[in-house]
Amino acid sequence: MDRLTAMQTFVRVVESGSFSAVARESQATQSAVSKQVAALEKLLGARLLSRTTRSLALTEEGERYFEQARRLVAEVAEAESSLRQGEQQLTGWLRVAASVGFGRLKLMPVVKSFLAAHPGVKVDLRLNDGFIDLVEQGIDVAVRIGALSDSSLVAQRIGTSQRVLVASRQYLRQLPRGVKPPRVPQDLLQLNCIVYTELATQNAWTFTAGAGAPVAVGTAVTVRAQGNLQTNSSEVIRAAVLSGMGVGFSPTWLFEEEMARGDLQVLLPDWPAPSMPVHLISPSQRRQSGKVKAFAGHLAAVGL
Repeated sequence: MDRLTAMQTFVRVVESGSFSAVARESQATQSAVSKQVAALEKLLGARLLSRTTRSLALTEEGERYFEQARRLVAEVAEAESSLRQGEQQLTGWLRVAASVGFGRLKLMPVVKSFLAAHPGVKVDLRLNDGFIDLVEQGIDVAVRIGALSDSSLVAQRIGTSQRVLVASRQYLRQLPRGVKPPRVPQDLLQLNCIVYTELATQNAWTFTAGAGAPVAVGTAVTVRAQGNLQTNSSEVIRAAVLSGMGVGFSPTWLFEEEMARGDLQVLLPDWPAPSMPVHLISPSQRRQSGKVKAFAGHLAAVGL
């Protein structure tokens, strides 16, 4: 038995909470993962995990061993990473997470050029519009848009994301008689708004008066957008807006090509929305990873 490999497996089982998750990560069978942990327990002469049909829990001995094992595994990974950086030979898997739309439209070109620059690296790109626990999922680095709430993560601000109010020309042509494109945020109450539910603000849409607004510059107005469709998927928002179902309040990158071609009309141009920060984040135990550093550097070099 390779003791270090068994320790790495044990640490990931505890972090992810299941043998099956680690089996998927390592492309092994659940039985093989379980046997590695069992062999480690036999070597140590102590039971590390209490197993039931539905859950795993650390024993008292397991709790003490886990913290030391996790620290040792991280130190070994850092030492290997430093050596490979010196040799300019990064290898192995890099697990990257992002939202679905951002990953498809903005991150994929970065991943493509990063893999070309580092042929020894393989990327596992996890796209999900909902919140995921980076440690539990074994993520090395993630892109998050908006305010960060988890202070245990190592964050590097890499830019800003601007939201814009858009609608297709088809939708605007079909507005009921007497209803016109909005001039002030309150006019949105007459329109069918498509709400993205993964933001903390959900249907609270905030705008700030610009130079062309009919009120004092800097005046903030929040409206509760209403409509017949809400979703936790940015891709559904995109499809709904493009098909003429209603008004979307979305990051500019979600509709860059369509806005450039004139397929969509930007509404309330004199009422910009507050920008949202974009961060690259990693669990603290992965902050010194050579692959994470290389990916962050590559992203900074090519931009988003």
